[in-house]
Amino acid sequence: MSFIIIIAIILLDQFSKYLVLNHLTDISTIPLWEGVFHLTYRENTGAAFSIFTDMQLFLKIITSIFVVLLLIFLIKHVRSEKKFTLKALSLSFIIGGAVGNLIDRLRFNFVVDFFDFRLINFAVFNVADSFIVIGSILLIIILMLDPSDKIF
Repeated sequence: MSFIIIIAIILLDQFSKYLVLNHLTDISTIPLWEGVFHLTYRENTGAAFSIFTDMQLFLKIITSIFVVLLLIFLIKHVRSEKKFTLKALSLSFIIGGAVGNLIDRLRFNFVVDFFDFRLINFAVFNVADSFIVIGSILLIIILMLDPSDKIF
């Protein structure tokens, strides 16, 4: 089940970016709710909130290592639990999102971002980023509810 979720996230992320690249690059921004939420084309050469800007090789290597390690933990977890768990879901979300952004880095040397929540002047983000954040929050909650539970 985890690998189906990972693949679905990657496909959803890449399809959304395909649409953005084919319909939004010339327009730049489309207000869905003026001043609150726009679709805005951005090329992010960094990581979250543009940290490590223009350090593509570093980000590709770190993301690749991170994905491999999380895949190992996910496989170990699934084998030990013998059932699909919230922890497996959270890891699947993080892995799927990380791979989606890694594909962009490998193809374009930047990540395509387009969700622009302007009400609070938030960073422009994408589908992959959303799954990474949701998966991370879910994992933190799981670990906080059961401190004896270990991710690794």
